[in-house]
Formats: sequence, C-alpha cells, structure tokens
Amino acid sequence: MNLFKEFVESEKIGGVLLLFATILSLLLTNVFIGEDYSKFWNMSFGHFSIQHIVNDGLMTIFFLLVGLELEREIYVGELSNIRKALLPIIAAIGGMIFPALIHYVFNAGTITQSGAGIPTATDIAFSLAVLSIFSKKVPNSLKIFLTALAIADDLGAVFVIGIFYTKTIFWGNLAIALSIFFLMLLFNKFKVKSLSLYLLFGLAMWFFMLNSGIHATISGVMLAFTIPFTKENNISITLQHKLHKPVALFILPLFALVNTSIFIGNDWANNLFSANSLGVFFGLVLGKPIGILFVTFLAITFKVAKFPSDIRWIHIIGASLLAGIGFTMSIFVSGLAFEDATTIQFSQISVLIASTVAALLGMLWFYFVIKEIPNKK
Repeated sequence: MNLFKEFVESEKIGGVLLLFATILSLLLTNVFIGEDYSKFWNMSFGHFSIQHIVNDGLMTIFFLLVGLELEREIYVGELSNIRKALLPIIAAIGGMIFPALIHYVFNAGTITQSGAGIPTATDIAFSLAVLSIFSKKVPNSLKIFLTALAIADDLGAVFVIGIFYTKTIFWGNLAIALSIFFLMLLFNKFKVKSLSLYLLFGLAMWFFMLNSGIHATISGVMLAFTIPFTKENNISITLQHKLHKPVALFILPLFALVNTSIFIGNDWANNLFSANSLGVFFGLVLGKPIGILFVTFLAITFKVAKFPSDIRWIHIIGASLLAGIGFTMSIFVSGLAFEDATTIQFSQISVLIASTVAALLGMLWFYFVIKEIPNKK
C-alpha cells in the first residue's frame, strides 16, 4: 500500500506540473514566441526531431512505469482478487468503446473517422490530481479503482495505437522485437534477477519495435511484464520506485511542453464545431461516463464483479466524470490519427477543452454530492 500511495502522490505532483507546463506552452506559443516555439520542438537531430524523441522514447518510460504499477496491483494489490480486478477493467472497456462510438457517429465515412481513438483514454496524473483535492471524501478503494481504470485505459490506448495507427509493418524488425520479448519471459521463468539485463534487452526490444512500424511505446508495457515480481529481491518494485520522480517531475511535464505548443488562430471557435472536434469533445465528456456506468451496471447486476465495501454508486459516478480527462494520451493519439497539421491542432484544442469540462464536472460532483467520510484524516 505504501508503494501505491507513492505512485498516487507522484501522479498528483505530475498532474500539477502537467497543468503548469500546458499553460506555459500555450502562452509561449500564442503570446510570447509564436509558431517558432513549435518549430523548436520539431528541430531534427539526424532522423529524429525533439518531439519524436519525447513521444517515442521518453514516453516509453512512462508506459514502463504504468505497466509496473499494474503488475504490482495484479500480484499483491486490489487486482489480485479476480472479482475486484474485473470491475475497473470492465469499466475501462466501456469507457473506451462508447467514446469511440460517439466519435464514429459524428465522423463515419469522412476523412476524420480515424480520430475515433482520441477520446478513449484517461489521463492518470490529471484525474488523480483532481481526485486528491477531495481526499476527505474519497475512499481509498476509489483511488485504486480510478487508477486501475486509467491504467487499463492507457494500456488499451497503446494497443489501439499499435493496431489501428500503424501504417506499414516491417515484419522482420517486429519478429526480432517479439523474439526478445519471449526471451525475457524465459529470463523471468528461470528466475533471472538482474535488472540491468532486463533493461538492456528492453532497450533492444524498443529499438526493433521502433523500426517495425508499430509505435515503440508498447515495448515499455511489454518490458514491465517480463520483470520478475517476487517477495525476495523484488526488482520490479525497485525499478518502479526509481522511475516515480523522473516520470512525474520531468517526462510528463516535458511531454506537455512539446505537445501543447498549439497555435490558436482567429478561426479557432469555428473549427471547434467540426465533426471531429465535436466527436472528441462529446466522446470524452459524455462517452466516458456513460460507457463506464453502463458496463459497470451490467457487471454488478449480473454479479460478474462487485464493489469494494466502501464504494457506492455516487463514488463511481464521480470517478466516471473524472475519467473524461483525456489529456496526455488523447493529445498523443491526436498526433498519430491525422497527418494534417490543422486537424491535429483542433483535435488537441478539443481535448484540452473537454478535459477541462470533465474536471469541472467531477469537481462539482464531489463538492456538492459526496459527503466527507467521518474520522478520515
């Protein structure tokens, strides 16, 4: 539980820094520096731009941390109980399908229908940062529920990226990457406990995945599940502990600085009523809570899963509203879904607006509807 609290604390800090970095990036782009600020992040060093290095390289470390946290929860956390584990996973699936369907309804048959993956993810850092404001009203199991849901969402988004946003697959490189992955699984099976060995082979897997055409961030999650989780000499927990601060204090804020250098022109309001922008907005603000609540209701009704003893429907409603904070992954997917710079730009503006509205709705719900838990410090 201490490690989970550390993870939540790091995500709270990360959420605050993400907000600061986003505001700073928008100000630098639209008030102080202009489009040169965005051009700076697109400067190339060899074959890679700074943005490419951040999105394909450093964000892989973020997904490694996410994978390690999920692994810990599966082995010794709330997700070690199958019926408790199913609840956030099922909720996450509903929270991905419904937003994608809403976007598709708005954009079916158009060139922007490929943006259906944009509103499917939940930002862990921002959602937990908002939830922490109401810590006296929030059961600990709700934090775990929202964390597990957001992690499952992000993992789902990674696989959506790998499947639907891969244009050309270089099968030779993919085969090598998968071979390295299966080799590391053998390391795990035979109880190899050298963290440096896993990281070295993980780097090789990332390199070949990067050159396979499939987005390299998926290798971070794959690496996490090859690293042994044992009671003695737990290198998974050791690595997770070491990654918390670098991810929260450096990688996520840098991601925000790089990816929110959005130039807001005079016609920005008109473009927000395009089919794509409306699909993104309503997918996050409405699709997320509707999808989560609908499938959760089915799971509870048919006794596939059950609520923890301290969670009620009013808590799930609040969490489902906060799940509409897409931010990091939704901005990430926006850059992969389209090639047109203008479409990407307004997709990202829609994500920012929708995430803000979702955060405000969640905050209003927790403030006015949910009562403080007696004797909770």
